[in-house]
Amino acid sequence: MRQAETSDVEAVGSVAPAERLRAALGRVLDGLPPRQAAGAVERLIANYRGATPTDAPILRDRADVVAYAAYRMPATFEAVRSALAEFAGTLPEGWAPASHVDVGGGTGAATWAVTDTWAGVRPVTVLDWAEPALALGRELATANPALREARWQRSRIGAGLTVESTDLVTVSYVLNELDETARAALVTAAAAAARSVVIVEAGTPAGYARIIEARDRLIEAGLRIAAPCPHSAACPIVPGTDWCHFSARVTRSSLHRQVKGGSLPYEDEKFSYVAATRLPAAPAPARVVRRPQIRKGQVLLDLCEAEEQLRRTTVTKRHGDLYRAARDADWGDPWPPG
Repeated sequence: MRQAETSDVEAVGSVAPAERLRAALGRVLDGLPPRQAAGAVERLIANYRGATPTDAPILRDRADVVAYAAYRMPATFEAVRSALAEFAGTLPEGWAPASHVDVGGGTGAATWAVTDTWAGVRPVTVLDWAEPALALGRELATANPALREARWQRSRIGAGLTVESTDLVTVSYVLNELDETARAALVTAAAAAARSVVIVEAGTPAGYARIIEARDRLIEAGLRIAAPCPHSAACPIVPGTDWCHFSARVTRSSLHRQVKGGSLPYEDEKFSYVAATRLPAAPAPARVVRRPQIRKGQVLLDLCEAEEQLRRTTVTKRHGDLYRAARDADWGDPWPPG
C-alpha cells in the first residue's frame, strides 16, 4: 500500500464504515422530497417481490436508486458484514483479500462491508446492469478512502457473465432477481474466478433454497464450505420443514420509519448465506442456528454440527465457563467459542 493511501485510511479509522455510509446516504437523500422517496421505496419493494426478467433493471433512475439505497443499503451492509465476519473467523490469521469483485453490487453495500472486515485499500470491481445504481455507488464511495480503487462497471448479470480472477467474490441479494439458468451461470462464473465466494440472500424459505442451490454448485466446483456450515456435506435440514437463516441488527433511518410506520430505532435483518473457499479454512465445530433460550440455570442451544446433524444441547451451571459462554452466545455464533 502506498504511504498516502495508508495515511488516508488511518485518518478515518476512528469512523466506522457503517457511520460513514449512513452519513453519505443522508447527504444524497437530502435533496429528495420525503413523500417521493417513500413512494419510490414502496413501489420498488413491490417490484422486488414480483417476477423480474434478467434484462430489466428495477432501479431505473437516480430517484429510484437514492430512495432504495437509503432504505436498503444499511440492511444489506449489516447482513454482508455479519456473513464476512463469520467467514473471516475461519481463515488463517492475517489473511485479507488482495482483490474483490462484487457481482450485482448496485450501489456497493458489500464493498463497504468488505472494508469493514479487512482494513486496507485493494482493487475492487462492482458489476451491475443498472447504470444509475453504479453512478450512485461511485458517488457514495468517495466517502470511503478504502474504496478509492473501485471500478464501477456495467455488466449483464447471468448467462454470459465474465468475472476476472480475484481473491473474493461477493453476491448479495441478487439471486432472487434471476431465473434458474442465470443463477447457475452466475455461481459457476464466481466459483471459476475466485478463491473465495460469499453469497447472501434474504432469510426466507425461498432465499435459503437459493443459497442451498448455490452451495451445492460451489462444492461441485471444488470449493469447501467455510461458514455457516461446519461441513461441506449435505445440509441436514429436510427441505420444506425449516430453513437456515440468521439475523443482523440495523439502525433504522427516518425513511425506514416513514415507510414501515414503526417507531423503534432499529430492526433485525434476516438473511441466509454461504461462504466457500479454496483457502485452508477451519469451519466452526458447530453453529448456533436459533436464538439461544436462556432459562433458570441452563441455556438451550440449537446446533448444526460437523457430524452433519442438527441437535439441541443443554448447557447448565455445572458446565462452569461453558455455561457463562452459552449465556453470552448469540444466534449464528460458532460453538463452542474459540
